[in-house]
Amino acid sequence: MSDDLTGLPPVREIEFRIDLIPGALPIVKSPYRLAPFEMQELSNQPKELQEKGFIRPSHSPWGAPVLFVKKKDGALRM
Repeated sequence: MSDDLTGLPPVREIEFRIDLIPGALPIVKSPYRLAPFEMQELSNQPKELQEKGFIRPSHSPWGAPVLFVKKKDGALRM
């Protein structure tokens, strides 16, 4: 399936980037509380996305909280 995504992201006229302040440290914030079914999805979805080639492991000290949104069919979107 990842073969279908060649050429992504598309070429843009403007290159976007985030310039970090040299020596800046990541902000430490406690993760949001998740229900047991959300914890299960948090385990399953990244594995599935990695197997499909959409994401790859990261060892960056920077991160972001995970939020789930319920879709019309009751499934969770991460």
